Amino acid sequence: MLKIRLQRQGRKNDPSFKVVITERQNATKSGKFLEVVGVYDIKKGGIKLEGERIKHWLSKGAQPSGTVHNLLVDAKLIVAPKMDVSPKAKKSAEGVKAAEKTKTPA
Repeated sequence: MLKIRLQRQGRKNDPSFKVVITERQNATKSGKFLEVVGVYDIKKGGIKLEGERIKHWLSKGAQPSGTVHNLLVDAKLIVAPKMDVSPKAKKSAEGVKAAEKTKTPA
């Protein structure tokens, strides 16, 4: 399955990311990707996406990661609500589910 995800580049304490199309099994640092479809520079606040290529890969079945999904929503390339990708929210949601399972009905 194809994923659209961020691949970190840049120096220590100066991150920038490439938006790449890759197989889901490939590690993000492996360098194995099919195509670079954008660049995201956090320090400068700039994002450059190739909209036509991203739409092409989405039509082929590529799934964006949570953060890339939110970037695509901001760039108006897809129409969808933003996803909550914060790790704090994931942990609390998992804790609530686990607590519900352990409760015994009265």
